Amino acid sequence: MNKAFIKEPEQTDALHCPKCGSLGSPVSHETLTAQLSPEALRNIADTAYFCAFPRCPVVYFDMFERAITTAEFAKPVYPKDPSAPICSCFGLTADDIEQDVREGVATRCKEVLAKSKTAEAHGTQLSPSGQSCVAEVQRYYMKYRSENS
Repeated sequence: MNKAFIKEPEQTDALHCPKCGSLGSPVSHETLTAQLSPEALRNIADTAYFCAFPRCPVVYFDMFERAITTAEFAKPVYPKDPSAPICSCFGLTADDIEQDVREGVATRCKEVLAKSKTAEAHGTQLSPSGQSCVAEVQRYYMKYRSENS
């Protein structure tokens, strides 16, 4: 068959978790270096992805389907462990957000969101996802508020 009639597969940088099939988000080498022990770092490619599916034990995976699981972390990882801080930089937890909703004020959330814009925020290094916590704090706040109003 003539190649002019064959559709080439679309290239994408997105990969799916080898355990749960969730779409992974790319993490930087800086994030991996900050989060993993030297031994674990040797077991994953420099180009790796974060699996955010809460019930999946995989935290990072690469295109060779190698994975780093929660068992290899010294501390709990959000959203794998709901008691882990949503904001790794400033320690804001789901309980803190829920308390803000119950009190009818967003004091703790607003404080963390303001701090996230300062030089003190190091989401790329401190957050397992390598991302700022702002979107996740807002998402959790709105979800909890709508479920409890």
